[in-house]
Amino acid sequence: MISRLLGRPAAVSQGKGLLAGVPVPSDAGVVSFRVVDPVGQAVGQAQYTLADGRGRKVVKGETDPFGWVVVVVPLGEYRVSISVDGFTPFRGDAAVQEGGAVVGLGDITMHPAPNLPLPEPGEWEIEAAHTRVGFSARHIGLGRVYGQFGNFAGAIRIAERMEHSAMHVVIDAASIDTKVRMRDDHLRSADFLDVERFPTLEFYSDRFVHRGGHSWAITGALTLHGVTRTVTLDAEYNGVRVGMEGETRGAVRATTELHREDYTINWQTMLARNIAVVGSSIKVDLDIQIVPKGTELEFK
Repeated sequence: MISRLLGRPAAVSQGKGLLAGVPVPSDAGVVSFRVVDPVGQAVGQAQYTLADGRGRKVVKGETDPFGWVVVVVPLGEYRVSISVDGFTPFRGDAAVQEGGAVVGLGDITMHPAPNLPLPEPGEWEIEAAHTRVGFSARHIGLGRVYGQFGNFAGAIRIAERMEHSAMHVVIDAASIDTKVRMRDDHLRSADFLDVERFPTLEFYSDRFVHRGGHSWAITGALTLHGVTRTVTLDAEYNGVRVGMEGETRGAVRATTELHREDYTINWQTMLARNIAVVGSSIKVDLDIQIVPKGTELEFK
């Protein structure tokens, strides 16, 4: 109902209709637009951001099921950014001035992104110098602790059809690094990773599913702390390039979320105050570069 009313250009441009009953501060204005595909169909859940002249994000979110965004923002000049899987990102401008008029950008058409070439079939390996295996977790219910694993290796077999590819990654559990020695020693202890009994984390997958555009799902088995669970990586493929030494490189960014309890890591302290020092959910953030197996590199 709201989207249909806002879809009447005359009502929006004149500030009438439903918006007439919405109190807008005198030092603010309204920005509205609808995101559509090349055939005019609404694009729901498109990610949008309005940033000010200094590049600071003022508001961000997703389009509604009808492709609409209607937001109240302070007066000023804005850069509008919109991104949708499989489409080229949109960049535009909006100026919110005094007078309370709605800044209607109308329909913003997203155009399909060019297909990125996939890696050539064959044996590839993770190039550790340009790969990061990172994670973050809540700390005593306040901020987040960030860390990474420094030692790891991975092999990827790229099949003729990408969906039939496979990968195997081994991570040295003792290489955990959160920049605090005492905390890292504790994370290596039997309270957490118990690296003496379980020296490695391993991930194996032979299920690559194309979700559209540059988005893939990589589902496999993660073995951590002696327990194996199914995990899906939400992956964004960034293409293949030629590196500084003439080598071929492929790049992927991937994320997932783990829960300590799934891997029998249940340590908590400060029980009298009912506060978990490390949160239950662990966010995993991967930036991976791969090169053909056997690639010799001078600079790593």
